[in-house]
Amino acid sequence: MDPQGCDHKGTNTMFSTIQPEKWSVYLLRMVIATGVVAAISAGQLRHAAADTIRVPQDQKTIQAGIDAAADGDTVLVDKGTYKEHIRLKPGIIVKSAGGNVKGKLGIKRAESTIIDGSVGATNGSGVVMAEDSTFDGFTVTGIGMYDDAQWIKHHATRGEEQSHEQIGEPGPAGIVVIGVTHCTVSNNIVHHIGATGIAIIGANDKRVAPHIIRNVTYRNMGAGIGSMQESMAIIEENVCFENFYAGIGHNNASPLVINNDCHENIRAGIGISEHSRPIVRGNKCYRNRRAGIGIRTSKKTQPIVDNNECYENGMAGIGTREYASPIIRNNKCYKNRLAGIGSRTHATPIIVGNDCYDNGMAGIGQESEAVTVLIDNHCHRNKAAGIGFDTCKTGRSTAINNRVLDNALVAVGINSGWTVHLSANELSRKDGLPPIVMVHEGADVTLTDNIIRGGGVAGIRVAGKIHVLNNEFVGTSLRRIGPPSNAIWALPGSVVTMTANKINGWRHGLHATEASLNVTNNTVSNFHGSAFVVQKSIAPANIHNNIAISQNPTGKAVSISGETGIVRNNKLVEPQGQR
Repeated sequence: MDPQGCDHKGTNTMFSTIQPEKWSVYLLRMVIATGVVAAISAGQLRHAAADTIRVPQDQKTIQAGIDAAADGDTVLVDKGTYKEHIRLKPGIIVKSAGGNVKGKLGIKRAESTIIDGSVGATNGSGVVMAEDSTFDGFTVTGIGMYDDAQWIKHHATRGEEQSHEQIGEPGPAGIVVIGVTHCTVSNNIVHHIGATGIAIIGANDKRVAPHIIRNVTYRNMGAGIGSMQESMAIIEENVCFENFYAGIGHNNASPLVINNDCHENIRAGIGISEHSRPIVRGNKCYRNRRAGIGIRTSKKTQPIVDNNECYENGMAGIGTREYASPIIRNNKCYKNRLAGIGSRTHATPIIVGNDCYDNGMAGIGQESEAVTVLIDNHCHRNKAAGIGFDTCKTGRSTAINNRVLDNALVAVGINSGWTVHLSANELSRKDGLPPIVMVHEGADVTLTDNIIRGGGVAGIRVAGKIHVLNNEFVGTSLRRIGPPSNAIWALPGSVVTMTANKINGWRHGLHATEASLNVTNNTVSNFHGSAFVVQKSIAPANIHNNIAISQNPTGKAVSISGETGIVRNNKLVEPQGQR
């Protein structure tokens, strides 16, 4: 016999010696000896069988059904109102009975199966999730103290008088996930909660990533859904509206927030703050009282916000402030009351590939010491500037390859305090008197390789300081009389460096009064009168090596009065076909 108790013929000699009537006793001893009794305990057998416990048929309350269930069981709840708070156990599915037929807000079974926490133990959250648990298809309400008077007051004032946003605390949530690495909260309706509707709270030592999907949260006194304390939830396809703070709020969390509908919340549709780094993608945020998506508080708040649709919000479509540093890309922002995308108070966003149009102010607006990078954006038909820079102390921006077309006032307006570099942009407007680019006193702007096209009083009207290199100015309707029509109109006190630009179809390539000028190697064609007009220069003007192309024999390359400076090698030539 080999060491396994078998002879060479494969017969188990140990078993062959046991008398048949003693088999049951022997097997029982073996089971006890090898610990199999523990392996086939009642709970584990039930896990294999996946029992269903019905409420109220098998157990009168939902909590009693949960208490009677084991890992893998389903607690199936018939329609009705259940006045209780519940706490799930690991591995349990708690589900309302019925299919997924659509109702007025969510699915019908959720609308008719209600957990009302307004009686009994009212201090805790309505539903507390557990590891690997599922909570599916209920209405949860009556948790904490909902205050309708406060809701109405702050809705009327757009949240301006609210304290700092309550993402998940204080107060018990309708549904809470605390330190659970995996669970599912789906198809629920959570409303009139005294704090946050659904709160996800992370844990520092483990990845907390519950799936929050297809829920409806509304009229809660915190956020509709709040993700906090390093949670990494998947928040997907939820509808969040009329919540006291954000529809979906973040505090030091990094969830994946995709394909949600957030509208008519008192603050932002989606609010991101306190070091949060979520990916926010494919959401619709509209008619919120403040921003569609609001990003704030600290350099470590670094979300990626892309492919969202933000419209008809009470402030910006997407707003960033207070040192936040997001990447904002490929979003569509339109018909917002203020800017399509707005940045302020030291925010440092990178704004790429967005479509901003029909907004009440700028397509993209910057103010109060923001530092921005704008690349490949399309800003059109906005009611003020396409890209606007409001007065500040030390704002900075780089704008590359943007298309800024047909905005009601200027394509780009730059106020005092800004240092801006505009490169390879298309800036245009067809009609009206405002300039295409306005540079106010106290601004310092460099323009390189841009196309500046249209009408108005000027391609660039400047009272500050500009460096204009290798741009193309295209006038669409040469105006010989009437309001000014200058490629560059330099106002008193301005400083203009103008090099290697091509200018066509403007009355004057440059019209300057009491300005400081350095104008070299430019080409001006299809102008009227003089290509360069300088009046009362406040310092010796440097104007040389420019070419003015005109078939008018009375035309001039340069007309100058006041300090002359260096005015040489400027040529008036006929068009090549006319020579």
